[in-house]
Amino acid sequence: MSRQTFPTYSNTCGWNAMLPPRAPRPTLASDLYVDYAVVGAGFTGLAAARRLHDLDPQARIAVFEATTVGEGASARNSGFTGSDVLPRTATLQGAEKARRQTALMRDAFDWLTGIIRDHGIDCEMQKVGSIRAAATPAGEASLRKVVEVAETNGIKHAVLDRAAIGERIGSDYYRFGIHINDTYLLQPAALVRGLADALPESVALYENTPVQRLARSGDAWELATEGGRVRARCVVLANNGFIRKFGYLTLRMATIYTYAAVTAPVPEADLPDLGAMPGWGLLPSHRLGTTLRRIGRDRIMVRSLYAHENEVEQETAAAKLRDRFERRWPGLRHVGFDYVWGGTTAFTMNGAPWWGKLDDGLYASGGCNGSGIAKGTMLGRRLADLIRGVGDPAEVTDAMGIASRIAPEPFRSIGFHVISALESRRAGLEA
Repeated sequence: MSRQTFPTYSNTCGWNAMLPPRAPRPTLASDLYVDYAVVGAGFTGLAAARRLHDLDPQARIAVFEATTVGEGASARNSGFTGSDVLPRTATLQGAEKARRQTALMRDAFDWLTGIIRDHGIDCEMQKVGSIRAAATPAGEASLRKVVEVAETNGIKHAVLDRAAIGERIGSDYYRFGIHINDTYLLQPAALVRGLADALPESVALYENTPVQRLARSGDAWELATEGGRVRARCVVLANNGFIRKFGYLTLRMATIYTYAAVTAPVPEADLPDLGAMPGWGLLPSHRLGTTLRRIGRDRIMVRSLYAHENEVEQETAAAKLRDRFERRWPGLRHVGFDYVWGGTTAFTMNGAPWWGKLDDGLYASGGCNGSGIAKGTMLGRRLADLIRGVGDPAEVTDAMGIASRIAPEPFRSIGFHVISALESRRAGLEA
């Protein structure tokens, strides 16, 4: 009997729905032998596959995506990326670690932008910076520490008061902020679709092909799919929180569902309510706060709300996102939502990913903790380096850390709900 090794969403990814239709690659329909099998065609898996091809051009490489590219978790994020690392709970003691992480991210980000440029991937990428904003005194105190780390690490930024934030986004909801120059906004579904379509011709991509089981078989690994069995010398698990469904890292990470909505086009007369900046993105100071983006000239994206392991009802998610939108733009209550969707991410207790070797010929990267594009690209690329014996893997583990153990069930769920309730109260107006 097969097991559920991937999320089945009850909604369509809004980012994907805003794009022209794309014809998916075929499903696997026969048995297959490859040198490298990559499970998951998100940012991590696609980076790993491309880098493995670069390092071993004659290798047979196959990537297996459970659904279609553009509907998975990588396409369901908020579309913020960049190389400068400024943790939400920044401290001067952590400034050196942030510098080392930035060096890793910058290398991966340059590699990623080179692929985008060389293959002409149109993902609406624009460098407009991002705003970290606080709506509470506690949030402001936290952000002032972020400002100190930005100054220490030489990260270009500007400190913003309520009026300056309001001018940029058209809402006076936030009392204090910091604008980080080196942040890009993009269309995540367009990017992950473009990266998949730009894979080298010798890298096979199979969509709508969930891997149902994984087991050691002699000197190889065997992956079972509905359409055929795959034997591989080496397997890369790049399916984030669902790595656990294969029996690995069960006490290292948990799956979280987050939710987003995009408004209908704002009427021309109301466009001044979206602020003076033609494009902007805002991240909350509190981790359970609300992320916001202006999309194009006349839409707003709102992302918030967290659920442990299972989706919430679509109506519930839409109502909660509606509340967050209207509190920030009460004058736009007449503007409805065109898209509401959920997406999964994997969180770990200490905020570090799990990255490395699980067994002979078996490698994994998971636990991105909600920061997927640059980090996922970096971890996937470096995982390929580890497999091929290139570079120093300690650069990754020393800078990023390694995911600590997490409580087993039912304590994990109980703990999540207790901590979530406490943190939601602390988030206050930033929720």
